[in-house]
Amino acid sequence: MSIASPQFLVIALFITSAAIAQPKAGVMMKQPVLGYRSAKVLTVGALQFKDLNKNGKLDKYEDWRLSNEERATDLLSKMSLEEKVGFMLISTTRLKNEGGQQASENKLQVTSDFNEEDVVATNNIFTRKPLPVPIMNVAGTTKGVTQFHLRHFIFRANVSARITAEWANKLQALCESDGLGIPAIVASNPRNHITQDASIGLSVGATTFSTWPGELGLSAMRDLKLVREFADIARQEWKAVGLRKGYMYMADLSTEPRWQRIEGTFGENAEWVAQMMTEVVLGFQGPKLNASSVALTTKHFPGGGAGEGGQDPHFDWGKYETFPGKMFENNLIPFRAAIKAGTSSIMPYYSIPKDLEYEKIAYAYNKRILQDLLRGKLGFKGVINSDTGPIEMMPWGAENLSVIERYKRTLEAGVNLYSGTADPAKLLETVKSGMVDTKLVDESVRRLLLEKFELGLFENAYVDAEAAEKIAGNAKFQERANVALRKSIVLLRNESKTLPLKAKTKVYFETYFPKRGSANPHNVYAAKNNNHNVEFVSTPEEADLVVLWITPGAKSLFESDGSPLYLSLSRNNVDVSYVNKLTEKKPTVLAINYTNPWVINEIYNDGNKANIKGVIATFGTSRDALLDILTGKFKPSGKMPFTTPRTEEAVKNQKEDVPGNLEAPGYSLFKYNEGLSY
Repeated sequence: MSIASPQFLVIALFITSAAIAQPKAGVMMKQPVLGYRSAKVLTVGALQFKDLNKNGKLDKYEDWRLSNEERATDLLSKMSLEEKVGFMLISTTRLKNEGGQQASENKLQVTSDFNEEDVVATNNIFTRKPLPVPIMNVAGTTKGVTQFHLRHFIFRANVSARITAEWANKLQALCESDGLGIPAIVASNPRNHITQDASIGLSVGATTFSTWPGELGLSAMRDLKLVREFADIARQEWKAVGLRKGYMYMADLSTEPRWQRIEGTFGENAEWVAQMMTEVVLGFQGPKLNASSVALTTKHFPGGGAGEGGQDPHFDWGKYETFPGKMFENNLIPFRAAIKAGTSSIMPYYSIPKDLEYEKIAYAYNKRILQDLLRGKLGFKGVINSDTGPIEMMPWGAENLSVIERYKRTLEAGVNLYSGTADPAKLLETVKSGMVDTKLVDESVRRLLLEKFELGLFENAYVDAEAAEKIAGNAKFQERANVALRKSIVLLRNESKTLPLKAKTKVYFETYFPKRGSANPHNVYAAKNNNHNVEFVSTPEEADLVVLWITPGAKSLFESDGSPLYLSLSRNNVDVSYVNKLTEKKPTVLAINYTNPWVINEIYNDGNKANIKGVIATFGTSRDALLDILTGKFKPSGKMPFTTPRTEEAVKNQKEDVPGNLEAPGYSLFKYNEGLSY
C-alpha cells in the first residue's frame, strides 16, 4: 500500500524548519512513497514524513532525509530496555487455521520454534477451517508485538500470495499502531525450490512462487548468470508478499556425504560455492541493501558440513564437527564471498568444533569464532542471528550453565538476534542482573535497526495484495525457471549413444519414490498424447527401453535417531531386487534424484551395468524437464555438484571435512564437475 487508505484520516502538521532535524549534505531529498495505516503525516514544505511515535513533531528517526546511522541512533535512545530486549528475539508466527500444523481439533503440532507459552496461547484460537484466514493471532502475535515488543518473525505458512500479503499488512499495521511504530521484518526459509525434505526449518517446499531446481540443481547448472536471474526473480516474489528476509542460503559444503542437509547446499567445491553465494546475495539484496531488497541470512557459520559421522547438531549425538583432514579454512571460503557481497546476516550453527584450537563449545557461544574470526578476521559488520534454540534446546558445551548464564555467554560471544523463543523474560532478566554490559544490547539493536532502515520499512512496510497475486509465480518467471530445471540435469553415462531417444521409441517410464504414507512407490507414465515424439507404454515387456527415475526415500533430518547413516539404496527404502529385475528385462536408462551422494553399486556396478545404457543425475526437477533431456528437446549441460562414493566402505573411510574430489583414489564413482552432452 503506497498511501493511507481513505478510511484513515491524514492530518498534515506544519512545523517550522527550525524544529526539523537537518539532513547532511549529499543525502537524497527525493520524497519516498509512504505507506501507513494509523500514523499521521507530518508535512514540511513539500515533503511528508510519518509521525510514528504520535508526538506531533518530526523526530530524527522519522526523517528519511537523514542517514540510517543517525536515525538508528536516535530511535535507540528512545527505546526502553524492555523494547530493546524484545527486539532481539525472532520467533515463528502462525496464521489462524494454518494448514498442515494441526494434529487434532485443538492441538497444535509443536515445532522447535515454540515455547510452551506460545503453544498454549495459540491453541486457544485454533479451529478447523478449509483454508487459513488472514487475521492476526490475537493470543500470540498481538501479545508478542504489544507486550513482548517483538518485531522479528519467521513465517512458516504455505498459503497463497494474497493471504501472505494480507497477513503481512495486518502485522505491519499492528506494529505501526504500537509504541514507537517500529515496523516488523518477516523472514522465511526457502520457497522457490523442488525439495524432498520440506521440513519446518529447512524449506517450505512447493509454493505459489516460481518453481526452480533444488539448491544442488542450481549449482549443477554451472550458469552464474541464470543463478543471479533466479535470485532476482525470487526477490521480486518475496518482496511482493511482504517477506523481506530469507533464512538462506547455506554456504556449508557437502564434504560429509551422509549429512542429511546436503540437499540445501551448493555442493562440495568451496571456490564454486563462493561464486554461487555471491550471485544469490547480489540477486536478492542488490549491491547494497535497499528498499527493493530481500535481506539474506547466510548459514551456518563457520560451516556445518563436517559433522562427525554425518550426524547433525540439532541432536546431542551430532553435536561435534570434526576436521580430520585439517580443512577448516576451506569452510570459510564461501562465507568470505557472502560477506564481500554484503550478506545482511550470518547464522552460526549448534556444533562444537573438534580437532581445532577453538573452545569446545557451540559456535553461538564461541567468542573466538564469532568475534575474532567472523567480526575480526573476516570483517563481517552485519547481524549475527542465532539458529533456533541454542539457549533452551541445543546448548552444546553449555549444558551445565543456567539459561541466564547461557544468554550471558552468547551475548558476550556476539549474538545479536535470538531465534527460538517469543518470550523475552529470561534475556531481560540476564540484562537486568548486571551480569552483562548493556552496551552489548545497544549494539545488537543498532545493527537490527540499521537493517530495517536500509530496507525502507520505516517509510513503507506495506504491500499490494492484488499485485502480489500477479507477481508470484507468473508465467514469465516460471518460463525462466523451466530453463533452469532442464539445465540442472546431469548426463553421466550414455552407452552406445542411446540418448537422445530416437523417434517412435517405445518407452516404459517409471518413477520410483518410496515415501511416507504411500503404499505404492511406483508411478508409470502412460501419456497417450505427448509432444516428445516417443511412445509411452504401460509395461516393460512392450518397451524398447526402460526409463527408471529413482528418488531414494531417505530419512528426514528430524526423523534422526542417532543410528548410523548410510548412502546405499537398500538402506534408503529402495527395493534393489525389484530394480535389478526390471533393468534385466530391457535396456535401461537410470535417473537418480540426488539429495545426497548416493551409493548405487547395488544396481549399477561392473556385474550388472551392461544393460544400463544411460545414467542421469537430477537434483529436484520436473518430469517434463527430464523428458526433454531424454528426447533431445534440450541438450544436457549440467555438471555434478559433488562426488559420489563407489561403496559404503568408501563412505566409512572418508574424512568429514575433505571434498570427495580430494579423497583417496578409488573413492569416486561419479566425479565432481562430471557431465556429458549430446
